[in-house]
Amino acid sequence: MKTSAIFFLGLIFKAVVAAPPTDSISYDSETYNVNLEDFNLYDYDENLTVDQGEIEIRTVLPTEHRQIHSSQQLPEDSDEEESTPKLIDGSTQGPTTPGVLGPQTNAGLPTCLLCTCLGNTVYCDDHELAAVPPLPKQTTHFYSRYNKIGKINKSDFANLSKLKKIDLTSNFISEIDEDAFGGLPQLEELVLQDNRIRQLPELPDTMTFIDVSLNKLGSKGIKPEAFKDMKNLHNLYLTDNNLDHIPIPLPEALQALHLQNNNIQELHQDTFCNTKDVTYARRALEDIRLDGNPVNLSKTPQAFMCLPRLPIGRLI
Repeated sequence: MKTSAIFFLGLIFKAVVAAPPTDSISYDSETYNVNLEDFNLYDYDENLTVDQGEIEIRTVLPTEHRQIHSSQQLPEDSDEEESTPKLIDGSTQGPTTPGVLGPQTNAGLPTCLLCTCLGNTVYCDDHELAAVPPLPKQTTHFYSRYNKIGKINKSDFANLSKLKKIDLTSNFISEIDEDAFGGLPQLEELVLQDNRIRQLPELPDTMTFIDVSLNKLGSKGIKPEAFKDMKNLHNLYLTDNNLDHIPIPLPEALQALHLQNNNIQELHQDTFCNTKDVTYARRALEDIRLDGNPVNLSKTPQAFMCLPRLPIGRLI
């Protein structure tokens, strides 16, 4: 019985000794001191050189994009443009047509590079131009003030059917071709102030505003009945010339007539009014300037009876 008890206790003692420890495990550092060189994970050759020209850097497209891209084909003639570029005047460029910045000027530059083009308006102010530059066909307003233009030719405004205003203030213009403005069906405003013009050419009947002040128009500088058919003419400025008469008949729509500083010596009774119709009234003409002329307005009072206001000028 004693022997059996001893045997049983021995079994319990062995079981306790064989049980795993419950305390923290202490590892031997020497067991895990392993060099990475012992692990031949990569077959690396430190003497290997890479040619920079063989390196290709690219962006990898997602799978779905790569599939779409690979299914598309480039056109055979990729160098050709699908459409011809439009010019500033709305036409297309061909071998003989002007560039996208307008036609070439005598200075070797396109008009819209030498000047300033905003919409259908061309500004060429103060560029020392000696001639009117070629204009785009769609030009409606043209300004070329403070230049050195000496003559206006027939070809300067040819085929510009949409041109409405021309302003050539302060140039050296002394000569204008007779039909220089005849081919402009929509021209309404013409400003030729401060030039050397001796003869005013024929103008379209569509005029509403004319300013030829500070020129050298003499007794024959304006043709008879030059403004008769301009039914929409509202402003006529002929200041500082050498005119010796008022260019009658004047359009009924005229609102302002400036003739100061000329050589007008006489005024007729039918210059503004209709002596045959005492009830006639010219209500639109409210601004008449005759100051600076050697004419005495008080000598012909009947000439102003039909006007809403008296002219400005010498009354003594």
